[in-house]
Amino acid sequence: MHKIDIELVEMTLDVMKYVIGRVSATEHKIGKPRKSEELKAAVGETITEKGVGGEYAFNLWKEHLATANVPVDHPRNLAFVPASPTKAAIMFDLITSASSIHGAYWMEGAGGIFCENEAMKWMVSLTGLPEGAFGVFTSGGTAANLSAIVTAREHWRENPEYQREKGLIITSIGAHSSVKAMAKVADVDIVMVDSEEHLTGEALKEAIATLTAHQRKCLFAVVATGGTTNAGIIDDLESVSKVCEDENLWFHVDAAYGGGALVADSVRHLFNGIEKADSITIDPHKWMFSPYDCGAVIYKNMELAKNAHSQQGSYLEIFKDEGAHGFNPTDYQIQLTRRVRGLPLWFSLATHGTDRYKEAVERGLELAQIAGRLIEAHPNLELVREPSLSCVLYRRIGWQPEDYTHWTYENHEKGFALVTPTKWKNGDTYETCSRFCFINPDTTENDIAMILETMI
Repeated sequence: MHKIDIELVEMTLDVMKYVIGRVSATEHKIGKPRKSEELKAAVGETITEKGVGGEYAFNLWKEHLATANVPVDHPRNLAFVPASPTKAAIMFDLITSASSIHGAYWMEGAGGIFCENEAMKWMVSLTGLPEGAFGVFTSGGTAANLSAIVTAREHWRENPEYQREKGLIITSIGAHSSVKAMAKVADVDIVMVDSEEHLTGEALKEAIATLTAHQRKCLFAVVATGGTTNAGIIDDLESVSKVCEDENLWFHVDAAYGGGALVADSVRHLFNGIEKADSITIDPHKWMFSPYDCGAVIYKNMELAKNAHSQQGSYLEIFKDEGAHGFNPTDYQIQLTRRVRGLPLWFSLATHGTDRYKEAVERGLELAQIAGRLIEAHPNLELVREPSLSCVLYRRIGWQPEDYTHWTYENHEKGFALVTPTKWKNGDTYETCSRFCFINPDTTENDIAMILETMI
């Protein structure tokens, strides 16, 4: 036993040295994937009857496996929606794991859930939702969207006339792929408004007018987007909310990516109408500088969520007993077992203050504008559309789709940058173009210029 304790201490020190090196380094390699057979050849068998030992396994990680990943916080990782967790959040993610807190019920996780709720109060305050609105942390946007739509569907089915009907939701083709994915899981049909630009109340009314009588009967929710993943576009939330109110439809806003910009004074007005939502998705692991996996779903009426999600079981009754009064996150979303994944966000907010968050988000918005100006000044480049939030779509004049792909792989192979192509609907056709998404405030104007100069 004594030998094991010494080994544990040594391993703990090794891990802490690695973490300190990771969070304190000013430069990281961008990393690149390797084929599974290459990694197997490099590390051999790691899961054996006797084990290979912690020190040996950790060395395999450092020498071979860690470099086969692309850090989401690299300043020249501008693909998809990257992330940039604060050092405070990263360090407290270790505390979260080491504390072994079950975050489903107050009885077991009161201290951690209290901290989560403090962070959630701040997030809810950004939305302008009325008093009584609140939310819970989820694994990400898909789980948050699913939790919200299941809540909406169950509320709709309180009417006996709809209990045997398959529900229908409306969104736009600019909505995140998770909206279609969660519709499959929730077993609801989906109608897509054929536009990647702002979904407006007028377009929504036109879509509703095309429905059959039975489809209109089954329509129960609309999913608007507060910052599309592809282009950073914010739907006309004000006019969409008015149609939802007139048509008695649940109004959900997926602001998984864009929700972080609610803190930014320069663009807050673009979200007007979000305060009328019945539910909102925001991912702190995107633009609120938290580690993966940290999403959130916020409800105007928490009781409706509780009616939809609260689990029952004889072994769970103690958690709902008089002696266990408190907030139970599991009652408001699809998961029972859950980490207190909002803890790193709480610690980061407590450490830095909300003003620093505002500055960091404003920097992402500024970087998009800087990129736009550099692109317009470049003789071989042009904007596909004006930058929106922190997304920039641009084309290399004369390039075909395979040119963008080759360019992406070439820069990634060099360990220089990861910038991936996307598609934008231009009339009736889709155009391949390049895309920046700025989250990391450590990205510099020089980083952007160097990337653009590789598009020769």
